[in-house]
Amino acid sequence: MADIKNLYSLSEKELEQKLTNNEKKLMELQFKRRSGLDKPHQFKNIKKEIARIHTVISEKRRQGGKKAR
Repeated sequence: MADIKNLYSLSEKELEQKLTNNEKKLMELQFKRRSGLDKPHQFKNIKKEIARIHTVISEKRRQGGKKAR
């Protein structure tokens, strides 16, 4: 799980890639859950990470590409 400060230092393109990777991980976990994997904490962590990335991307877009923090 990435620290929010580290996310702000990434470019928008890197954030998009990280977002895509986390969404793929979430899909894999959902598939495994149907197969019998019982690790609900992983869902929570990945969903929070996805939300953090969305927040940083939207703040950067609102700032017009300027560093948000």
